Amino acid sequence: MKPLLRPPRLAPGARVAVVAPSGPVPEERLAAGLDVLRGWDLDPVVAPHVLDRHRTFGYLAGGDADRAADLQAAWCDPSVDAVLCARGGYGAQRIADLLDWAAMRAAGPKVFVGFSDITALHQAFATRLGLVTLHGPMAAGLDFVKNARAQEHLRATLFAPETVRTIASGGTPLVPGRARGVTLGGCLSLLAADLGTPHARPGARGGLLCLEDVGEETYRLDRCLTQLLRSGWLDGVRGVLLGSWENCGPYDRIRPMLLDRLGGLGVPVVEEAGFGHCAGALTIPFGVAAGLDADTGTLTLDEPALR
Repeated sequence: MKPLLRPPRLAPGARVAVVAPSGPVPEERLAAGLDVLRGWDLDPVVAPHVLDRHRTFGYLAGGDADRAADLQAAWCDPSVDAVLCARGGYGAQRIADLLDWAAMRAAGPKVFVGFSDITALHQAFATRLGLVTLHGPMAAGLDFVKNARAQEHLRATLFAPETVRTIASGGTPLVPGRARGVTLGGCLSLLAADLGTPHARPGARGGLLCLEDVGEETYRLDRCLTQLLRSGWLDGVRGVLLGSWENCGPYDRIRPMLLDRLGGLGVPVVEEAGFGHCAGALTIPFGVAAGLDADTGTLTLDEPALR
């Protein structure tokens, strides 16, 4: 697995577009998130359909075509330096096939930030655009609005990425050791759901795989990991970083399952690595060559996430 193209870092005054590819966005949280962005001396613009709600399916932020159009227009706007997702939820998979990937590739590289359901788009941006993306807090998310650690780690990654080349996760070794590879991953259930689709990565070979999830029972997490194992998608993975498992049941039940499913890979595995749906989530770039030290819980990037 080769490293991907790194987009340019942001500078004060940069214009950032906020889009809603997935679920409906709370207006008050969006307003608070925009205030945070303005406080960083950024110029946020809100895509036209961000506050929409689908007439039939209330779990979607408006119609598929409108959500896709917002993302594509923001990406192809030469005045926009970054595209930030407002929140996750569900719906990103529904728009992946509606995007004009050739036009987006021609628009050139820029920063893309999101997590959770946005995993489907992280995969597509890697396979269709060959671009490094940021798995990090979203503009209308509670973590982005209220948590200083999450805010500052994302801000440093955006403006001064050389200062966060070593990501000290605070995690501990589920399986000890060191490994090198290219970062990838996201929400476990989305990675499993993406198998066999046109925009998914073909596998994790040569990668440092980052996994987390929210609101899934232990047996469902087991099923997703087993699906990745049986499909061969985990063949050749170099190491694994496990983030948060919020609302997935007691961790003392999840941990043995993770060890059972991942321990046989024969690679280092870090648990509780501080990214995902937890408070104070760290920003993890996907598509960057890095070294993983499971014993110290550190991920050290070969180059800054952004150039």
